[in-house]
Amino acid sequence: MSSGNRFPPQHKKPFGIAFKKNLGKVTVQKILNTEEGVLQSFGITFKKAGYIKYAAEKIASGEISLSALQKKSDDEVIQILSSFKGVGTWTAEMIMLFGMRRMNILSFKDLAIVRGMEKVYGRSVDKKFFEEKRKTFSPYGSVASLYFWEVSKG
Repeated sequence: MSSGNRFPPQHKKPFGIAFKKNLGKVTVQKILNTEEGVLQSFGITFKKAGYIKYAAEKIASGEISLSALQKKSDDEVIQILSSFKGVGTWTAEMIMLFGMRRMNILSFKDLAIVRGMEKVYGRSVDKKFFEEKRKTFSPYGSVASLYFWEVSKG
């Protein structure tokens, strides 16, 4: 698992919270008008700040429609978002969970979720076992995600 798929030890405020606190509501236009260095000061890397601006440009240009994205299946959203620089499956899943408020997101690529499952089930979690459990929690995988994150903390 990539170390980028978990929160840093100091548990910084998520980017969106820091953005809102400093600049108000997160909008495409505000992202486009904010320098990458300022975005970075909200707890992300300079590279990720560039990726966020890149995505905002795609949205502003009409190349990607957020309302059309809402109507797509999870797999389609992952495919579309993963075509953006700096966005992989895990990031797309977190966007669907938190940004799009999808109810059935349970990510095998999230280290904390897997660790939480290992604590609950008392065994290592491989892809096959994970998929069996994902089916069990469907259509409420997102609720299970929150539970496993909490369990993984201690």
